[in-house]
Order: sequence, then C-alpha cells, then structure tokens
Amino acid sequence: MQVNFQNKNPALWQTLQLISQPTKFLENCIERYGDPFTVRVLGLNSPPVVFFSDPQAIKEIFTLPGEKFDFKKATHVFKPLMGDKSIILQEGRSHQRQKQLMMPAFHGDRMKTYGEIICQITTEVIQNWTPGKVISLQQEMSNITLQIILQVVFGISPGSRYNKIKELLSSLLDDVTKPWYSSLFFFPPLQKDLGAWSPWGQFLRRRQEIDELIYSEIYQRRQEQFRTDILSLLMSAQDEDGQQMTDVELRDQLVSLLLLGYETTAAALSWALYLTHSAPQVLANLSSELAQTSLENPEKITALPYLTAVCQETLRIYPIGLICTPRMVKETVQINGESFGIGTIIVPCIYLAHRRRETYSQPDKFLPERFLNHRFSPYEYLPFGGGIRGCIGVAFSMYEMKLVLATILSNFELTLADSRLAHPVRRGITIVPSASGMKMIVTAQRQFAKVPVL
Repeated sequence: MQVNFQNKNPALWQTLQLISQPTKFLENCIERYGDPFTVRVLGLNSPPVVFFSDPQAIKEIFTLPGEKFDFKKATHVFKPLMGDKSIILQEGRSHQRQKQLMMPAFHGDRMKTYGEIICQITTEVIQNWTPGKVISLQQEMSNITLQIILQVVFGISPGSRYNKIKELLSSLLDDVTKPWYSSLFFFPPLQKDLGAWSPWGQFLRRRQEIDELIYSEIYQRRQEQFRTDILSLLMSAQDEDGQQMTDVELRDQLVSLLLLGYETTAAALSWALYLTHSAPQVLANLSSELAQTSLENPEKITALPYLTAVCQETLRIYPIGLICTPRMVKETVQINGESFGIGTIIVPCIYLAHRRRETYSQPDKFLPERFLNHRFSPYEYLPFGGGIRGCIGVAFSMYEMKLVLATILSNFELTLADSRLAHPVRRGITIVPSASGMKMIVTAQRQFAKVPVL
C-alpha cells in the first residue's frame, strides 16, 4: 500500500521546487500532506520518493537490513562529482569495507594534531580583521574550511600545487552551489559535452584538471612516510584481507570528503555566528565560557558544555544535510505500519525531524539550553544521519566547528551588519543564511585573560 498523502504536481515542477527552495518545499509538503508524504523530485521520470520525520519511522528505517535497499540508484546524482568508488555509492560488503578503512582516520589521538592545525588556520585567516571591517561570512568561513580540508584531509602544504587545487576546487564548488548549475546533476539528458564552453563540457574539463592534481599528490605521497594527514592514513589502511585502497578509491573518497565537509561546515559556522549574534543572552553565556578557557588547548575547548550546546542547536535548526542517504526499496518493507513496494525511494528527513513540536518545544527558537537539560535519541536528533549510512566524519566535523567558532569569538567582538531576519537559501547541497545574515562587522578585538594550560 502506498502513502495516500502525495504531491501530485508534475515531477519536473517538484524537482525544480526542491532544488530552488528546499526548506520551503519540505515545510509546505508536511503542512499540506502530513507525515510521511510522497513526492517526485528526482527528475522527469522520478519514482515515488517518501519523506519521513517521525522518530519511530526513522528508527525502523535505520534498523531494516541493508539488503532490502539499493543505495546506488537513489544517490546517482552524486556519481559525476564523487565517482563510482565513493563510499556514498557503495553497498553491502563494499560499503562496510570502505567504512572500516576510513573510520580510524577521524578518531583517536590524531584529533589533537588536527585541532592545532584547525586553530592555526583560523587564526591566520582572521588576523587581518580589524575594528570597523565588514566581513562576508560565506567568504571567510569557506576560506577557513577549504584550507582545513586541503591541509588536514589532503595533507597539502601551501605552495604551487596547493594554490592550483584551491583555485580549481573553489571555482567548481562555487558553480555547484548555483541552482541552475546543480540542476545538471538531476537531469542526465543535460549532461552533454558540447565543448569547453558548454556547462557540462566545462565541468568535465575542470574535473579532469582536479583529478590530475589529486593523482599527482597520491603518487608523490606513496614515496613518503610518516605523515599524519587523513590521506596518508587512508593510504596505509588495510582491510581484513590486507588490501589497501586503490588510487581510484582514494581519489573518490577525497572528493567525497571535500564535497561533504567543505561548504557544509562553512554553512554551519555561518549559521552559528548569525544565530548567536541574534540572541544576546546566548552570546553572553558563550563569551563568558570562552573567557575562562585557554585557546592553546583544543581538547579543553571542544569539551566546553555551552559551546557544544550552541553547535548542537545550530545543527538542529539548520543541519549540515537536509536528509539522510536516500534508499530505494528492493524488497517490500514495512515502516510504521505502512507497506512500501519495490522502486520506492525512502528518505529520513533530518530537517523536518528536527522541527517536530512533539520532540522540541518552540522548535523555531534558538535555545542551546535544550541540549544541556535533555538527551535526544539518535532518531530525534540526527544532524549527520544515522544507522549504517551515518556520516563517518561526525566527530571531526563537530571538533572543527567548535574550534573555529571558539577561535573567532575569543579574538573578536562582532555584530550583524543587517538587522533584518535572515532566512535559509540553498547553496549547493546545503543551506546558508540569506544576504541579510551573511555580513558582520568587527566591532572590537577581545583581550581575554586566558587560563594557563595545565
């Protein structure tokens, strides 16, 4: 039995709505059709796509055997960017193997080394901020997170190759974040190479240039030893059969980590700065906590309870991804008492789950205190997805977000340049504050007295 509450507008129109105004589209659908609801948002011949936000339904989806779903067919839009071997596109044993190879690089003692680099990069980017300067959150946060990706994940030090790959990646990702350009990935008929000046032709040539730089870096790295960046750790990792990742696998994982960890984290930081500066008491509480902490100790910073709550609440209201990994039904499944047949796309919706009034009182309010007083289940609060398809970089992303935010707020006092309320607008695979929330003014440089590192 299929869900009766469905959007019956043409598939093309629904797809364009989701691409251009994703949060508004989701909010309108749940208000009009209830939970769950069915849409067709994967192009002209889209299969039924069912969105869920009820915690019990999400729990059942996460605990259903992976064999009942086809993940490749539901995530095909990522293939041209991330590649065939991306962990996002893997299933079954292949997915489990890649996850086991990648997970250790994002945990353990090496996080302290990452923390020092993150704080150093942030400090270098903001060192030219002076009182009276107007800063663009999008530009500054993107600059910080891209440099973190290049140095911590890719392990590339500043130099000619670093500058070249930074330039190419910035250009590609800036285009991918534009609705008209990203539409190419939803409509395969538009993916025609009509020469260097055609949109798809330009994409293919730029991708090739990026790939050549990445493969050159991989080749050079294989001649070196004793590096602690994530690429080096992935290169040395072995599966249970003693096999390492191939160059193609490494390339696809690096590009996937870039796409999932660059613009997304920059957007989360932009929202965190906008939201804290829109709530004076929250900013006062956070500033007080940071004033008593040494920036020289990343581990102590990331353990701060109120800073953690601010980051958690930011990701509740505006999660890094609006949805969990979509999955296509291969065998009829039962979810919350409903049957869903072969070919249906199942989508746990993070954005809507985080705004359920049954779970969160005053869901539209920015209230970090809710995370100090209550522990939400992984089916109620899931900013990085969950189940077997949960994001492997959860710990790293939260670690990075806390350190960048703490470094900025410990050094500068800021104020919003525009008093108008910001609203979410689409930028690539994430959502950012509208223009009214994207600029801030540096009002003063802080002189916090730091507690000595013990």
